[in-house]
Amino acid sequence: MQMMTRYAVYFAPRESAFSRHAAAWLGRNSETGEALPQPALAGIGDPHAMTAEPRRYGFHGTIRAPFRAKPAVTETTIRNRLAELAARLAPVTCHGLQLEILDGFLALTPLGCEAALMDLAATVVEGTDDLRAPLTGAEIARRRPERLSARQRALLDRWGYPFVMEEFRFHLTLTDRLAEPGPVRVALATHFAPVLPRPFTIEDLCLFGEDATGCFRLLHRYALAG
Repeated sequence: MQMMTRYAVYFAPRESAFSRHAAAWLGRNSETGEALPQPALAGIGDPHAMTAEPRRYGFHGTIRAPFRAKPAVTETTIRNRLAELAARLAPVTCHGLQLEILDGFLALTPLGCEAALMDLAATVVEGTDDLRAPLTGAEIARRRPERLSARQRALLDRWGYPFVMEEFRFHLTLTDRLAEPGPVRVALATHFAPVLPRPFTIEDLCLFGEDATGCFRLLHRYALAG
């Protein structure tokens, strides 16, 4: 089994109209790696130019941010750990999803389940922390620590990522940061309105891996069964 550059624990929706709409919008299927034609939505420009980062990572909500595995940790070890966690963690059901502008980018955010999602993410972060290699100086610098709060910097040092525990906010990213997100928000609201799940359930932990090209692929899906 070939090791990936980095691993991450995400939520990604199962096969559905919702997952197909999201993959088409980003222009990539994260399960197959297939490039997809992106829809032409009224009132906005080329979606390819505004979806570069989320296309690379695949449509997802972060549970455990990307990390390098320790030298002695194999992908089998990571898979087994996620299987153990998923077997004892329960799904989280939310009222639905809403489209928001977050720091200049557009994302879908859940309604009515924030505390349960925070608990789920904290358990996964704690339960996988011994698998990750320590951050390098370059990795710390990429997080722009000078822009973090004192608490976020402490979380970065302890858990390898600043937006965990009480700083965690689950979201499904749809665009890069945009100078004028308003028109894109209107277009995406129309695009996603027919397919947004209600209720919305986080029912799996998904192991993603970053390949040599820098793209993330879905490696395995673990149903939450607790």
